[in-house]
Amino acid sequence: MSKLIYEKSVAGRQAIVLPKPGVPQKKLSDLLPSAFLRTVPPALPEVSELDAVRHFVKLSQLNHSIDTGFYPLGSCTMKYNPKVNDAMAALEGFRDLHPYQPEEQIQGALELLWTLQESIASVVGLPAVTLQPAAGAHGEMVGLMIIKAYFKAKGETARTKVIVPDTAHGTNPATAALAGFDVVEIPSNERGNVDIEGLKKALGPDVAGIMLTNPNTLGLFEEEITEIARLVHEAGGLLYYDGANLNAIMGLVRPGDMGFDVCHLNLHKTFSTPHGGGGPGGCAVACRATLEKFLPKPVVTRKGSRFSLDWDRPDSIGKIKGFYGNFGILVRALTYMLAHGREGLCQVSLDAILSANYLKEKLKHFYALPYKQACMHEFVLSGTRQKERGVTTNHIAKRMLDFGVHSPTVYFPLVVPEAMMIEPTETESKQTLDDFIEIMVNIDKETQTDPEKVKTAPHNTPVGKLDEALAARKPNLRWQPAK
Repeated sequence: MSKLIYEKSVAGRQAIVLPKPGVPQKKLSDLLPSAFLRTVPPALPEVSELDAVRHFVKLSQLNHSIDTGFYPLGSCTMKYNPKVNDAMAALEGFRDLHPYQPEEQIQGALELLWTLQESIASVVGLPAVTLQPAAGAHGEMVGLMIIKAYFKAKGETARTKVIVPDTAHGTNPATAALAGFDVVEIPSNERGNVDIEGLKKALGPDVAGIMLTNPNTLGLFEEEITEIARLVHEAGGLLYYDGANLNAIMGLVRPGDMGFDVCHLNLHKTFSTPHGGGGPGGCAVACRATLEKFLPKPVVTRKGSRFSLDWDRPDSIGKIKGFYGNFGILVRALTYMLAHGREGLCQVSLDAILSANYLKEKLKHFYALPYKQACMHEFVLSGTRQKERGVTTNHIAKRMLDFGVHSPTVYFPLVVPEAMMIEPTETESKQTLDDFIEIMVNIDKETQTDPEKVKTAPHNTPVGKLDEALAARKPNLRWQPAK
């Protein structure tokens, strides 16, 4: 199988012959130092065009994708990407723009960016927006850089700590540390929310802020968010909103109204543009007016009917991404927002919540449910019952592949042993959800009647169960010429 797919190179075979350029060319030796010039051709695979096409199409058919099967990946919002979004991004007027074109020639693109900024500001309840960040973790970094610049401008350089709950996304403490802050972890309470007493103990004059996802990574809404905001603000800190779970609250409640001062949202999650399917990410960072001057530059502004890039921002944290962000993703995000409108975005959240609670109620009889209250867009089950039978959550995840379903996030959040974080999204039908329920029930039965079948899965995929340790230590990731 390996040889059939990968070893296609045959000496002397070629796909295309590039024509000679029709313009005079200087000798390479006049342009480059001789040390950088090749004396022999590079060792590249030699294949025909048909071989190359078949190779990559076959590889694509081996992958699981949202276009081919259910993808309940918790906290990552692996929902369907409407193809109209791709069509809009492929319009000639967007596709063929060059980032060095003068502003006079890109007024349409700038208007699109400005409209998207305003739309996002309306959704999150914070007035100032940048679209530069490449993806979510990059947006987190921008948000914390803004917070750091804010306190530096105030002369409060002693604020060196950022509070992170134990249910936070792994990027939160990593980003805080990378931004130069000390990370202080606080525990969750018995309902999976921030422990208020733990928060009070952590607050002080050295705290810059707290990073929260709401709903949190357990899929639970922070019931005391207004009290959390009051305590942090009274201590002089700021609230950072990780927008990875915004899919649960669009149109229902806004981070700015909860008391958050700065937030990021993943355009490649919540607003359906490609995520995990090979496309680039996209991210917006929004903040209060008091933080606006620290936003990355340039910022798209509007005066009358003219749009421009504002570079004159002396307090800005600077430029954090080449050009103006991943423009194609931004086109897709605005397309999605305009297609839904305010009421449509609200319905997205309501449907996502309904789907998650439906699955939770059906599956809690077969898998342990650590938190009993109603969830938001996702929920966490535990495979502890199955582990008592010798079958781990990892085994269950692999077995799902045999039924054409990608596994949810497993072993996260860390506060739940044998965790399975399931997010059905709003785009799946009840039939798909019922099929998933049947699959999960069948796997649970197998753990009782034929546990070895689950432990040795997958059985129906092009590649069977892998030695994960060997794959991590000795990956074979690229073609190499025969020695």
